[in-house]
Amino acid sequence: MNYLVAVLPDRLKAEEAYTALEKEGLPTQQIDILGTGYKSADEFGLIDPNQQAKKGMTRLSSWLIPFGFVAGYAFNVLTGIEIFPIGNLGNHLIGGLLGAASGALGAYFVGGGVGLSVGSGDALPYRNRLNAGKYLIVIKGTEELTRQATRILRQFEPENLQGYAEQT
Repeated sequence: MNYLVAVLPDRLKAEEAYTALEKEGLPTQQIDILGTGYKSADEFGLIDPNQQAKKGMTRLSSWLIPFGFVAGYAFNVLTGIEIFPIGNLGNHLIGGLLGAASGALGAYFVGGGVGLSVGSGDALPYRNRLNAGKYLIVIKGTEELTRQATRILRQFEPENLQGYAEQT
């Protein structure tokens, strides 16, 4: 399946482009308009970058927190640092808890930051454009259909015209 995404500055241009696509015989069930008054990014299925960031944090924290605990415990055992005057075992456990907290912090910043910036692909710029009041026209279909749509949409001078091929 191929996708073509055109970013248009306002509702009028988006409706004109949709009408032109319709007049050229493109099947309307394969054309979507995203923006105010039409489908939202969530309704269309654009990846939510915040959701991807949460997945990244969860995935990393599942092994970074236990690893951090073991590393903090081992570090305290090896160095013999007395954090509080509560005995060796208590200090080792506190060292482990500090290591686990460091692991959680790493998962939050690395997993969340990478999930936010990389995990969403091009969805984040498209969401930002929708939030800025712009409109997207998305055509999904064969390569020939998207090529025909590209030719039609170029006359409306979209801000961005991007094609994608879905991996199978």
